[in-house]
Amino acid sequence: MAHLVVLAAPFTFTWTGLAVALVLHWFTGSLGICLGYHRLLTHDGMKTYPWVRYMFATFGTLAGEGTPLDWVADHRKHHKHSDQVGDPHSPHEGSWWSHMFWLGYHTHNGDRAAHLKRWVPDLYKMKGMRMMDYLFIPLHVLTGCILAAVGYAIGGTEMAASLVVWGMFVRLVGVLHATWLVNSASHMFGYRNYETTDDSRNNWLVAIIAYGEGWHNNHHAYPRMAKHGHKWWEFDITWMAILLLKRLGLVWDVVDYRTAAEKAQRLSGEH
Repeated sequence: MAHLVVLAAPFTFTWTGLAVALVLHWFTGSLGICLGYHRLLTHDGMKTYPWVRYMFATFGTLAGEGTPLDWVADHRKHHKHSDQVGDPHSPHEGSWWSHMFWLGYHTHNGDRAAHLKRWVPDLYKMKGMRMMDYLFIPLHVLTGCILAAVGYAIGGTEMAASLVVWGMFVRLVGVLHATWLVNSASHMFGYRNYETTDDSRNNWLVAIIAYGEGWHNNHHAYPRMAKHGHKWWEFDITWMAILLLKRLGLVWDVVDYRTAAEKAQRLSGEH
C-alpha cells in the first residue's frame, strides 16, 4: 500500500514535507531500526533503562518493518543460519528474495509463539514488548493523524496531504528499502575486513543510506559490537548517536571495538 501512495508524491511535494520525511527517516531508520531494534534489542550491544528501551522500540515500530518481537526473532535467526539453510533472507535464494520477497512468508512455520520463545525468550517475557504487537497498527494510524493535523494547522489541506504522503509513506518506503538493502546488497557486493562463514560484505553505499548498517561484514564478524564502522573511513552515524546517549548517561556498558577486541584477546589467551 505504501508504495502505491508514493505515486502521489510528485503531486504533494513541499519542502516542509521533504524535511519532515528526512527527519522521520532518521528517527525511525537510524534510532528505531539500527539502534533500537538491531544494536540494542537484537544484540544487546549496550545497557539502558527500561523506558529508553521502549522508546527506541517505539521508534522502530514506526519504521513499518514489523513488531520488535518478530523483527528481532528473524534477525537472530539470520545470524544463526546466515547464508545457510534456515536463513530467512539469503541472496542464495535470489537477490529479490533477500531484498523483499521473503517478507511475504511467515518464518515461524505456523507456530509463532514457539518461534518467539526459541529466538527471543528475553523479550517475549516482557509484557511491554508483547503489547507492541497490538500497538503496531494504532501507532501508525496515530502518526498519520498527527501529521495530517499539524499539516492542516500550518498550511491547510494541501500541507496536510504533503505531510502525510511524504512524512508517512515516502519515508516508510525509504526506510524499508534502505534496510532491505542490508539483507540483499550487503551480502552480495563490497569488501571484507574479516573472514566469516557467510557472504557478508562492507558496502559503503548501503552504509550511507542505512546509517552505518552497510558495514555488514564487520557486524557479522562481531555481532554484539555496537560500533559497526571498524576502519577510520567507515563512518557510522548510528554510532555517533550511541556515543551521545552514553555521554548523557542514557546507555552504558556499550560494546565498542576496543572492548570487543580486548575480550576476544583475553579469551584466546585463556585457551
